[in-house]
Amino acid sequence: MAQESSENADSVEKIAVVGTRSAPRSVGESAVPVDIISEEEFRNQGSTDMVSMMQAAVPSFNVNEQPINDASTLVRPANLRGMASDHTLVLMNGKRRHRSSVITFLGGGLSDGAQGPDISVIPSIALKQVEVLRDGAAAQYGSDAIAGVINFALKDDSEGGSMEARYGSYYEGDGDMMMISGNIGLPFTSEGFLNLSYEYRESDDTSRSVQRDDAAGLIAGGNTNVADPAQIWGNPEVSGDIKFVFNGGLELNNTDSAYFFGNYAEREVDGGFYFRNPHTRGGVYDGGTDADGNQLLLVADVTGDMSGNCPTDIIVGANVLDNPRYQSEVANNPDCFAFNELFPGGFTPRFGGKIQDASIVVGTKGEFGDEINYDISAYVGMNEVDFAIRNTINPSLGPDTPTSFKPGRYIQSEQSFNIDLNKSFDVGLEEPLFLAGGIEYRNESYESIAGDAKSYEVGPYAAQGFGIGSNGFPGLNAKFQGKESRNSVALYLDSETYLTEDFMVGAAIRFEDFSDFGNTTKGKLSARWQMTEDWALRGAVATGFKAPTIGQSNVRNVTTAFAPGGLQDQATLPPTDPIAQQKGATPLTPEESTSFSFGLVGQLDNGLFITMDYYNIELEDRLTTTSALALSDADIAALVANGVTDASSFSSVKFFTNDFTTTTQGVDLVANYTMEMLGGDTVFSLAYSWTETEVDSVKATNVNTGAVREISPDQIDNIAADERVNINAARIEMIEDNLPGTRYSLTANHTNGDWRIMARMNYFGSIYEDHLDSGGDLDIYLGSEITVDLELGYTVNDSLSFVLGAKNAFDEYPDENTQWDTEVAGAQYPVTSPIGINGGFYYVRAMYNF
Repeated sequence: MAQESSENADSVEKIAVVGTRSAPRSVGESAVPVDIISEEEFRNQGSTDMVSMMQAAVPSFNVNEQPINDASTLVRPANLRGMASDHTLVLMNGKRRHRSSVITFLGGGLSDGAQGPDISVIPSIALKQVEVLRDGAAAQYGSDAIAGVINFALKDDSEGGSMEARYGSYYEGDGDMMMISGNIGLPFTSEGFLNLSYEYRESDDTSRSVQRDDAAGLIAGGNTNVADPAQIWGNPEVSGDIKFVFNGGLELNNTDSAYFFGNYAEREVDGGFYFRNPHTRGGVYDGGTDADGNQLLLVADVTGDMSGNCPTDIIVGANVLDNPRYQSEVANNPDCFAFNELFPGGFTPRFGGKIQDASIVVGTKGEFGDEINYDISAYVGMNEVDFAIRNTINPSLGPDTPTSFKPGRYIQSEQSFNIDLNKSFDVGLEEPLFLAGGIEYRNESYESIAGDAKSYEVGPYAAQGFGIGSNGFPGLNAKFQGKESRNSVALYLDSETYLTEDFMVGAAIRFEDFSDFGNTTKGKLSARWQMTEDWALRGAVATGFKAPTIGQSNVRNVTTAFAPGGLQDQATLPPTDPIAQQKGATPLTPEESTSFSFGLVGQLDNGLFITMDYYNIELEDRLTTTSALALSDADIAALVANGVTDASSFSSVKFFTNDFTTTTQGVDLVANYTMEMLGGDTVFSLAYSWTETEVDSVKATNVNTGAVREISPDQIDNIAADERVNINAARIEMIEDNLPGTRYSLTANHTNGDWRIMARMNYFGSIYEDHLDSGGDLDIYLGSEITVDLELGYTVNDSLSFVLGAKNAFDEYPDENTQWDTEVAGAQYPVTSPIGINGGFYYVRAMYNF
């Protein structure tokens, strides 16, 4: 039953370039935990987007679906080792990738305010392998590498290729997905290669909704214009999802070569938003209440001189459309107008946008004299999101409002130049001392481009109580558009050697200076001891940092979010904004981390390969957005005085702040074993992760003096009357418990002749959900869940193969949201469930290699 020795070597000798700047090492020989995910591992699963693929393959990598979650719906935030999505550095062919222009204003607590890279733009067919370094590495690679590093290594074949076609759908009959992809390797002169990859994907939306009580009441009252369901919870529609990647290289002589690679991608996303009730939506339909508490209708006088004498006391009742006064005094009166005439059943905006992503790297590497190796490269990257919202209105424009808008664009641009040098020195130890050093210059900018004028215009009916801007996502005002940039210079030194045949040590230090907030110096020590022929100990201790992004320092945004009082427009303002400063905002500073890890590596003669690592990450001055802070009339007046003319539409504000300290710890266990059984070979794989995050302290600010003190989370409800904290108890619980504390997957992949069978069991631990970001008013506690993935593959010949598979094959759903489903917003299931809300998904694939 034991694995043959040659097979054992093949299974563990997966070579990684991350985690060390010395010669690439196998996973087992690394001093820090590294996962290697092959192309085949990516293909053997039902997901087609890179984020979901990573979750199935890497322990402690988590992502959930983002229905009705603002910009997070466009670029889903993913979490490694329980940290925010921008605490993981992303590389392609070892070079830093640019971050997304999308800031996750609503990131499920943990990633609120994060601005990480968009890895969904990378097609899996372009990859030779993916290397995941699960350890703090800021001293080696720079800002963001607090949780770890993900390196996407591109194919470099100069001949051959492959094509794939895939179709899938959810068991419910929606969410149809179609994808075609291809890869080809070509010679680039006689001394080089050019490898090209392409993917095109379309995906329909899904709905896992029930009718809201208020919408059902409207229908019962006779309003036949209300949709059922009125609000859609599910995956957004993705169209025109195009991805292109190129990778090339050219041997210049015996020691030197040139390389170039990059990508272009674009896609359009269209998702749901919250339902606007035709009786009660503020700034659109809501005319307040009378002395008896009856809901009144908001009616506009369209005469221009207020000569219409329009009614302000129409009681909406069960269905205002049936009210004779509404019919005679509004609907059939040219001097008066209510939005019930335009949207009699209310409306549910559709929100999305077009995302474009592009990058290119050119460089040369080789050897100078005296055996000094060099790598010189330049990088340019860009990500742009052009938001779109439709089936909505700018209420202040009254009957002349458009119903679709372009509310603005954000563009993230980054450029870098790197010089990396390394050389080995014989210093009389077991192996030469390896030294690497280099310099990196980076420039990054964040540009905000105003939306179309109608999306932010203060129309003539604002003075009559109607809201301003495209409802749901008001456009960015032209007066606030602009481009902000910064640059940084970094110097690093990295070393590694064997003190004895079995004891390896490494050390790294990095100095980085930013033009906008100063400099920082970070370091790392690592070691690995081969205790016996089969077992080794490894560990590392490191300090790290994440610099606040230009976007986090300067972005302005208004979105509609759920709050205890219902829907409200929440403005996210820069920390430099006067109203943000009035609420306690201060200049942003880098997040600072201290981490350590230690683990055990076993490579046994019987074919078992196992790694187990404990990690602990303390993160100080953690960067996030505040919870929504209510605006008083005085605050709104101050905003208007500062030129924010649509401030009367805001109910609350948020801003970025360094506000709390957390400690995250966990254990990652990875094991692989191959055996002969049932006439074929079976590979067993286990990926286990236990993660725990605790908010150690939060900052309390004196509203009179500005003095700041740190308090424990359990003191939040007992702060002094003149103090304020920026994150509430529900937000803290989301940070601590919204990700599964325990998650694992056990995979068996059996090959027998031309047939292949794969089965994977996935376990997700319990979570807490602050439903709809309600501030704790709608708490949900979800139990653990198990799903199973299945695949059956058949190889017709050396070129052609087919696969039939199912993700979540037994159609498991999270516990139904029976407490807050119809009463609030119609979500049938808790929307942040780690197993998703869509149920089982089946798919077929055809692959052709040449």
